Amino acid sequence: MQNIAVIGSGTMGNGIAHVFAQYGYSVTLIDINEASLVKGLATIEKNLARQVEKGTITVSINDVLAQIITTTSIKEGVSKADLVIEAATENEAIKLNLFKELDECTPTSALLASNTSSISITKIASATKRPGKVIGMHFMNPVPLMKLVEVIRGYSTDDETTKKIFELSKKLEKIPVEVNDYPGFIANRILMPMINEAIYSLYEGVAGVADIDAVMKLGMAHPMGPLQLADFIGLDVCLSILNVLHTGFGNPKYAPCPLLANMVQAGNKGVKSGQGFYKYIAGSKEIVVAERFRK
Repeated sequence: MQNIAVIGSGTMGNGIAHVFAQYGYSVTLIDINEASLVKGLATIEKNLARQVEKGTITVSINDVLAQIITTTSIKEGVSKADLVIEAATENEAIKLNLFKELDECTPTSALLASNTSSISITKIASATKRPGKVIGMHFMNPVPLMKLVEVIRGYSTDDETTKKIFELSKKLEKIPVEVNDYPGFIANRILMPMINEAIYSLYEGVAGVADIDAVMKLGMAHPMGPLQLADFIGLDVCLSILNVLHTGFGNPKYAPCPLLANMVQAGNKGVKSGQGFYKYIAGSKEIVVAERFRK
């Protein structure tokens, strides 16, 4: 596999394109919005420059960027792809329509992967006529730095597809871990209930935002507290994943905290909106607890 198409130029999509290009693969980055593609490439360039400056990689930034072409046409972008990785909005209907389209305009030999963090790979594969070649390839954020790739086998994903994705992940110096297709897979099945419980602890007045995060950072050696991590992931994404878990298992322990639902409804989605449990100022690394949660 040499030709990689990545659909979606947001945080995950441009990170995935960055890594493949860094390791010499030909990448086509696809988005419906030209401005988003320009922003995605600028992010890749900035992140590459940061890595070079820190000495974590020794590459020519221009050579890496030369490995990436962009297009707003899905049909043109995937026509010669060996592997397509979908990193579009975490919306089931969008993904099902997208994979149906991909099935029709990619080579029959192409593998189709989704970077979904919670939506069923089996269901996504059902939109295609090649379910054996559909797989989950869940990268962690930030993609250039995080080693894990959660490889999710749908009900019909074949052994050969899984083997190829494992080998490819290792060529990117990632560590692939095989997981079966059940709600939340492993990463989010464990992570999201922890985040939800932290939000419930705040909601019930057990402790404040900074205190909850401090307990997990100082007591459990987590690099980031659960409330700050929720802001970083996106509170809307956390809510969506919890709803998938709650619906998929029918277990009330996965029910999203009402505070989380209210914050998303109010437009406070974390870093992406400038405010969640903390307040974020563009261009500044300093964060403070959002005014609503200050003691």
